[in-house]
Amino acid sequence: MKKVLLTLAVAAALAAVAPDAAQAQNSAVTNALLNQKTGLLDKARTEIDKAVLDAKTSGKAKTWYTRGDIYAQMLGSPIYGKQLQPGEGLQKASESFNKTIELDTKTGEYGKLAVPQLQNLYGQAFNAGVEAYNGKDYDKAIASYQLASKLNPTDTTAVLYSAYAQDAKQDFVGAKATYNQLLGMEAYKAKPAPVQVYNRLLQIARQDKNEAEATKVLQQALAAYPNNKNFMLEELNVYLTTGRGNEAIEKINKAIAADPANASNLYAVLGGVYDRNKQPAEASAAYQKAITADPNNFDAQYNLGVYNYNKAAEAYTKASKMDLKTYQVSGKKYEVQGKKYFEDSVPYFEKALQIKPDDTAVMQTLQKVYFRLGRTADSERLSAKLKK
Repeated sequence: MKKVLLTLAVAAALAAVAPDAAQAQNSAVTNALLNQKTGLLDKARTEIDKAVLDAKTSGKAKTWYTRGDIYAQMLGSPIYGKQLQPGEGLQKASESFNKTIELDTKTGEYGKLAVPQLQNLYGQAFNAGVEAYNGKDYDKAIASYQLASKLNPTDTTAVLYSAYAQDAKQDFVGAKATYNQLLGMEAYKAKPAPVQVYNRLLQIARQDKNEAEATKVLQQALAAYPNNKNFMLEELNVYLTTGRGNEAIEKINKAIAADPANASNLYAVLGGVYDRNKQPAEASAAYQKAITADPNNFDAQYNLGVYNYNKAAEAYTKASKMDLKTYQVSGKKYEVQGKKYFEDSVPYFEKALQIKPDDTAVMQTLQKVYFRLGRTADSERLSAKLKK
C-alpha cells in the first residue's frame, strides 16, 4: 500500500512541474495571442506559424483564425507590413480564414468571425490591384485581382479588371481566357455580360485573323445585345466585305418593317452601311429618317453634321485648287456652296452636343465650323471648354 501511495505521489509531483504535450503545443497559439495583444506582431507571426505546422494544433479553427488575424494586422501596419513579401500577407491571411471556415463552418465560433475578415481582404486585394494597375505593374495587378476573385468567387468585377490588366500587359491569350471565364459566370446567365467584353473578344479574334472565332463572338454579342448598333454594323460589315452590300441593306429594311419601334436605331445603322458602301446621299436620307423617328438619336444627328461638313470641305477644296482665271469665273460659287453646307451642319452638331454635352469629337468639329463661319465667340467658347 505504501508503494502504491508513493507512485501516485510521484506522478502528482511530475504533473505539477511538467505540462503535458498538448499544453506545450497549445502554448504556441497562446504565445502568439499574447504577442499580438502587446503589438509584437513579428513574434506573434513566428509563434503562430509554428502552431499551424504542429499536428496537435493545425486542425483547430482557433489556430487558423489567429494566424489570419495576425497576418491581416501586419498588412495594415506601416512597420510590420514591410516584413512581408509582396502579396504574402493577403495570401496567408486569406488562406488562414478559408481554412478556419473549412474546419468550423461559417456559423462556428471562429468561422463566423472569418467571414467578414475575408470580405475585408477582398477589398484590400482589389484596391491593391487598382493601385498596381495605375502604377503600370500589370503582373501585380493581375495577381491581386485574381486573389480578390478567389476571395469572392461570385464577384464579376475583379475578373473583368483582371482581363483589363492582361490586355494592358498585351497578354491577349490570357485576356481572352479571362473574358471567356467572365461569360461563363453565374451572374451572366440571367443577364448579358458588359458590352466591352464582347468588343474585346471580337477585337482579339480580328487581331489573330481568326474569322471563325470573330463570327462566333459576334453571334454571341448579337444574341446578348440584338439592338446594339456597333454589333449590327459589324455583322453588316461582313456582308459588305464579302460583296453582299445589297443583302445587308435588304436585311435592315426587313428589320425595320418587323420592328418599327426600333426604326430610329435601325435607320442609323442603315446610314452607316450606306456610308461604308460609299453612298453618301443614301446615307444622308437614312439618317434623316432616323432623326424623324427619334430626334435624340445621337449617331444620326452627328453623322448628318459630318455629311454636310464633308460637302463643305469638298466645295472649298475645289475652289482652292483652281488657278486664278478659273477661280475668278467659278471659285466664288463653290465658296458660297461650302459656306451653305457649313451652315447646314450646325443644327445637327449642336443637337448632337445637346445630347452628349461632353463629346470631344462633336466639340472639336463644331468649333471648326463656328470659326469658318466667323462665329468667333462661339468658337472661342468651345475652344475654352476643350482645354478644361
